[in-house]
Formats: sequence, C-alpha cells, structure tokens
Amino acid sequence: MAVLERIHLEIVHAVARHGSLTAAAETLHLTQSALSHTVRKLEDQLGLTIWHREGRSLRPTQAGIYLLSMADRLLPQLQHAEERLDQFARGERGTLRIGMECHPCYQWLLKIVSPYLSAWRAVDVDVKQKFQFGGIGALFAYEIELLVTPDPLYKPGLTFEPVFDYEQVLVVGPGHPLRQAAYVQPSQLSDETLITYPVETDRLDIYTRFLTPAGVSPRRHKAIETTDIMLQMVASGRGVAALPRWLVEEQADRFDVAPVKLGRQGVAKQIYLGFRDADAEIDYLRAFVELARGQRDKEERTR
Repeated sequence: MAVLERIHLEIVHAVARHGSLTAAAETLHLTQSALSHTVRKLEDQLGLTIWHREGRSLRPTQAGIYLLSMADRLLPQLQHAEERLDQFARGERGTLRIGMECHPCYQWLLKIVSPYLSAWRAVDVDVKQKFQFGGIGALFAYEIELLVTPDPLYKPGLTFEPVFDYEQVLVVGPGHPLRQAAYVQPSQLSDETLITYPVETDRLDIYTRFLTPAGVSPRRHKAIETTDIMLQMVASGRGVAALPRWLVEEQADRFDVAPVKLGRQGVAKQIYLGFRDADAEIDYLRAFVELARGQRDKEERTR
C-alpha cells in the first residue's frame, strides 16, 4: 500500500497552480529530477498515473483531480495547525482572522475591535473583506476563524451566534415623497432607482423579504460597493437604498438622508458570528463573541 505524504499533496497543488513540473519544483525548492522521481515512485506504488503528459503541459487524471481536491482541503488545515502550534511554542495567542460577508457590518465591527485589542494584547486581528458573500468556504478552509454575516448558512461543523439586532430600512434623500411616510409599500418602489451593494438579488433582503414576495421590481437597479458613495447618491436624489437603520442614523450628520420602515411590520435582521465547532472553546475567540454581545446590550440600554 502506498503511503501518502504531505509532499505528494504539495507537489500536486504546486503543479496545478504553476502549470509545470519545473515551476512547481522551484516553488517547493526541489530539483525537477527529485520532484519527478517522487511522483513516479508514488504512481508506481498506487499503480496509476496522476497526470497525462500532453507536450509540455500536464492534465490531471481522475486520480490526480482527487488528489488535488484533497490538497486544497488538507494543506490549509495543516498550515493552520503548524501556525497555531508555533504560536503556542512562542507563548503567543495568535491572530483572529475575521471574514466579512456583510458590507455595512464593517462599521459595526470597528466598535468591537478597538476594545477587544485593548483587552487581548497578545492577539492580533486581521479583517478579510475578500470573503464577502462566500465566507462559509473560508471557514471550512481554515482561512478565517470568524465570519460576520447577516445571513447564516447552517452546515455541520459550524456554529452561528446572533450578536446584534437591527432593522433594515429604506433610505431616501431630501424632498423625497416617502421621507415623511410611516412606512413604504413594495408597489411604491416600482418607479424608483434602487441602489444596493453588488450582491445577487437572491441575497438582498430588500428583494427576498420585501419586493419579490409582492411581485414588484424597481424601475432600475444600480450596484455601488461603498456605503459613503451610496449615501451620497441617495442624498443627491439619484435613487433610494436599503441599509440598517443604525447605520443611517449614525451617518445623519454627514448625509441628508432619512430611514423609512419597509412595510407596516418592518424588516428585522441580526448580525451573526460564525465559527467552527472545533474552535468554540478557544478563549480569545469566545471573548470576541461575548464582547460583541455586550456591545449589543450596551447600545440597547442607551436607546
């Protein structure tokens, strides 16, 4: 029976990434002959080939594709484990990597990070926004420890804890006919330009929980990535937007905008922190979750 070693996974991963044995060998600090010998030995032990050679290019076989999938899944976990053990050996806590799956949540997160860094001086915080709207995979790949999301996707091995309640509202500018309305009906947005973050409509609450159930679409849908530009557009009468009420109220001194309830009952939402079940007892991760809960309780008392 062949013994599958880490170097085998690293070779498969490097070849897939760089496209050739030569480039893979340079990346792994091996000679090409040593890399080729390692691959041939593994293929002999397995009794199958890993790549089809087509001129200078390599095309993975079915076995090669399977090994690559294992490499993509296992190598980040091994690296994560080594980094964690190295931190233990140096007496350090480590880095809390947080993925953002929520554009406006970044402003909320800043309120938690500052007191957290003061309380946990042996822990660094790294915020990764490139995982917007795809953070579940980042959790499973050990690329982040915490995921900030308003839309948890429950999977085995993951826990999501609600840490902040908020209301999603319509945002209108000065002179807008809905500015003084107690609430807005879906049909009243049929002639509007709706400004949202660049997200699929099936992940936007303004659609899934308000417009789509009523069979209504806005006259135009415009995607803008940054909150400030979105609010400037609304304030200049270029359209309406949907944002958390707390964010609109915090920005009221900078932008002439106002929140309007979505429907008679409003649209209630929560921010969740997601993490792997295996990490649930890590003290500095748990402390961040508790601090986030405490911030929620503090703001509720001041309302």
